[in-house]
Amino acid sequence: MKNPLIMTPGPTYVNEEVRRALSKEITNPDLDLDFYNFYRETCNKLKQLLNTKNDVLILSGEGILGLEAACASLIEPGDRVLVIDNGIFGNGFADFVKMYGGEVVVFRGDYERAIDVEELENFLKENHDFKLATLVHCETPSGITNPVDKICPILKKHGILTVVDAVSAIGGEPLEVDKWQIDMVIGGSQKVLSAPPGLTFLSISAAAWEKMLMRHTPITGYYCNLTIWKNWDEEKWFPYTQPISDIYGLRAAVDILLEDTEALARHRRIAEAVRKTLTDSGLELYPKGGFSNTVTTLMVPEAINFKDVYEGMLKEHGVLIAGAFGFLKDKVIRIGHMGENCYEEKLYITLKGLNQVLRNLGVDLKGELHKLFIENI
Repeated sequence: MKNPLIMTPGPTYVNEEVRRALSKEITNPDLDLDFYNFYRETCNKLKQLLNTKNDVLILSGEGILGLEAACASLIEPGDRVLVIDNGIFGNGFADFVKMYGGEVVVFRGDYERAIDVEELENFLKENHDFKLATLVHCETPSGITNPVDKICPILKKHGILTVVDAVSAIGGEPLEVDKWQIDMVIGGSQKVLSAPPGLTFLSISAAAWEKMLMRHTPITGYYCNLTIWKNWDEEKWFPYTQPISDIYGLRAAVDILLEDTEALARHRRIAEAVRKTLTDSGLELYPKGGFSNTVTTLMVPEAINFKDVYEGMLKEHGVLIAGAFGFLKDKVIRIGHMGENCYEEKLYITLKGLNQVLRNLGVDLKGELHKLFIENI
């Protein structure tokens, strides 16, 4: 069977330049000083992408490793941690906080909208005794982007460290780590960067380093302990053998994205066109506000089920789309328009297939999805 067109919200299609980089001859990354230079240069390029002067690390593990490592390294037993929750991943931070002995306090927003900044600000007036706060930039399952540019400065005003999951946002949404006063931001290789899954990267502010290094209790575990990386460059020593081929691929992906000066504008333009196309046709989006530029989430129409849509798209049109999990399982359809997915022709093919599948299942659409997309783009 021909490989499907991957239109999921990560992993995404991998650019041919990235595939070639993955196949480069390797060296011993523990002993070859040239690789230490390569790793440092790659981290510096990620700094450009994140708009930060803070330290950046690349870790061997999918994005969840970065999220857990941030919590493991910062949280001590008894620390009060504010979990800003308006979706599955926002809520999931609470599990990591509890795992490392933190006291969870949840600020719960509307699961169909971005976090209300004014409500959060009012909450913090009476409740701001927190070591850190966790939040999600783009809630991938629901297709909602939160205003971290406004939220993080408010938290810092109260002396609260900020840990931001931006795995599905970096490269497709504006991000200004230093300007927005983010202490830790976490990304992943398989989303907008369009490299294979397997790597996470994160930036660490001076304030975050200080909290980690001045702990009263030792960090539980080794692989999630960020402090073991503190002097890797000076000492020319990695805590564990680096996945050199994956880092070659990541470097190529970062270079492609940095050279693409239209990336943010294209993500915004295509996302807006996809949403308008779906609503013009009579379909219902899941979010009511705070729409993501990297993934669109729509409700499964009544009287049909997600499995039939998924199988129809894959078997009849060779397009792989996504559902969701948790409280959204079998209720929504997700189309990824991030990184290498974010091109007009791929969305045209996807919407043309979806148009036919939905009509075959008896859904009454007000227009041809692919034709509406051309009108809206």
